[in-house]
Amino acid sequence: MKLRSLALAAPLALVAASLGAPAFASPVADGAAPAACLDPHDVGASDARAMHGAKDTNHLTAAEVKASEADLTRALAAKGLTRDSSGKLAKPGAGSAALVSATIKVYFHTITSGSAGAISTTKITKQIDVLNAAYAGSGFSFVLAGTTVTNNASWYTVTPGSRAERDMKSSLYQGTKADLNLYAANIGQGLLGWATFPKSKITNQDGVVLLNESLPGGTATNYNEGDTATHEVGHWLGLYHTFQGGCTGSGDYVSDTPAEASPAYQCPTGRDTCSSPGLDPIKNFMDYTYDSCMNTFTAGQVSRMQAQWTAYRA
Repeated sequence: MKLRSLALAAPLALVAASLGAPAFASPVADGAAPAACLDPHDVGASDARAMHGAKDTNHLTAAEVKASEADLTRALAAKGLTRDSSGKLAKPGAGSAALVSATIKVYFHTITSGSAGAISTTKITKQIDVLNAAYAGSGFSFVLAGTTVTNNASWYTVTPGSRAERDMKSSLYQGTKADLNLYAANIGQGLLGWATFPKSKITNQDGVVLLNESLPGGTATNYNEGDTATHEVGHWLGLYHTFQGGCTGSGDYVSDTPAEASPAYQCPTGRDTCSSPGLDPIKNFMDYTYDSCMNTFTAGQVSRMQAQWTAYRA
């Protein structure tokens, strides 16, 4: 198992910003296109990670991003907080707020079809280890609080926005808005996973859904080191994809992630799809590259996660 620690990139020119995060889809043949991340019917609710070649049907629109950002500003203002130019939490007239430190309880739900889909305790433990390595230094850590195993053939091939997803989550959800419910199954549509974004009213539909074979040691070639969970939890904590918004506007609403026109696949070298400063952030956990290529959250992304947590989950 390869563990990666959080890399806080030095700030670059303000070219992109981060509102919230989408999800990943499962691996596909090289050269294909990926799947999308956000649930278009519920802004801030769901985003995904797709395999190369899968279609991402959940990517946020500009209007959805604008609405999400306005809601975040209102939610922080209700708590007497704002954000400074770098995205850090601040109290008007009192400077930057202290870094939030939160241990997130994880409820891990394994869905099987009876004969297929079982996940060992070792794999689940390794997945938690991967999350803790990736988020080290962010203020967030993860601890396994409970596990369930459910034999349900219709849930086993669950897809985003489906009746199966609603029923699965309604039946299995545990904990509070500060706890992470993580569901693993043989999900469809070429997706590696999807996640809900934080929002003012968090329901039992909140959480992250993963392709079971994307866990450490799984069979999803190039996507089996556990970083689909890292990516999706980034969405759950409020990050957008690095390519959100493309080369124009505020992008992902994070000031130190260079603008990126489209998702990056595999592990390209020297990719630069926008004229603004900086190469594409292909090593960032919120892009679409191979697990082996991902190893970075930026300081600005950490600030955004901190703001989202304080606004919606604290």
